[in-house]
Amino acid sequence: MTGTLLSSENMCAGYRREVLHNISVGFSGGEITSIIGPNGSGKSTLLKALIGIVPKSGGSILVGGTPIEKLSAAAVARRVAYLPQSKKIPELSVMTMVLHGRFAHLSYPRRYRREDIVAAERALGMTGLSELAGESISTLSGGTQQRVFLAMALAQDSPVILMDEPTSFMDISHRIKLMELCRELADSGRAVVSVLHDLPMALKYSDKTMVLSEGTLRAVGSPEEVFRSGILDIVFGIKLKRTETETGLLYYY
Repeated sequence: MTGTLLSSENMCAGYRREVLHNISVGFSGGEITSIIGPNGSGKSTLLKALIGIVPKSGGSILVGGTPIEKLSAAAVARRVAYLPQSKKIPELSVMTMVLHGRFAHLSYPRRYRREDIVAAERALGMTGLSELAGESISTLSGGTQQRVFLAMALAQDSPVILMDEPTSFMDISHRIKLMELCRELADSGRAVVSVLHDLPMALKYSDKTMVLSEGTLRAVGSPEEVFRSGILDIVFGIKLKRTETETGLLYYY
């Protein structure tokens, strides 16, 4: 595991009102972190605040050990890739869209170099999209479009990847492949952070779990530590259970 690549200390943030209250988090290379919580708990706002899209009203954010205020937007993007929840579908080819992930690495005027093409091709291969490079994004299924945006984030080649509901529109096989890819990325030294609504999947694949409720961080720990705390039953209003299987613990409700 490498050191902390992105962190906040007592961060408060929100657009017109404060949504996040005194959030202290840290994301290290080599870890998959899942952020879970009920609808409206501030999960998406947290990701946006960590990269400066949502303004903070208090506390601090460090990107690679540097206060975010001292970094340009391009410098932040070189260190942190962000896959948003909602996206506009442009009339572009898959390859052109994925190359957009290289913008933070280019100087003006933007001209793609061989290394940018290689990074985009590698990202397409990792997401199983190589054969669709020339296709228009608008003609693809929702799940495949989601993989295109994931490839764009991967092409950014940043040490931290923030993903908001990355499994949206994906069938179960592609969800599993995505989480296995997240494992590979973490094992290569990246910090992988995902907002997930699929609670059993989040607990199965994460190294660390963060529980948000009403803009407050309620728990941080390994999936088993969070399960044992009982906080998930409280914030979700469910009775979460688990059982031992051949592939490890399986959480269900």
